[in-house]
Amino acid sequence: MDPPRKGVDKSFLETVVKMQIPRVIYISCNVSTLARDLNFLQANNYEVVEVTPYDMFPQTSHIESVTKLRLLER
Repeated sequence: MDPPRKGVDKSFLETVVKMQIPRVIYISCNVSTLARDLNFLQANNYEVVEVTPYDMFPQTSHIESVTKLRLLER
């Protein structure tokens, strides 16, 4: 998923959890909404596997990040 700066809509996150999607890649341009959405996913049986920052716009203070998550076995 690659949401706008406001993050992922909660109903979409709930759908991801309900469908039990085994792997999720989350591309973010806002660390605050990334943290909020990751908290929700982690509370619903997802584990952060890797986070990689990318400075795609070196002339600005904005940094993109790519986060890999996986659904934990129950």
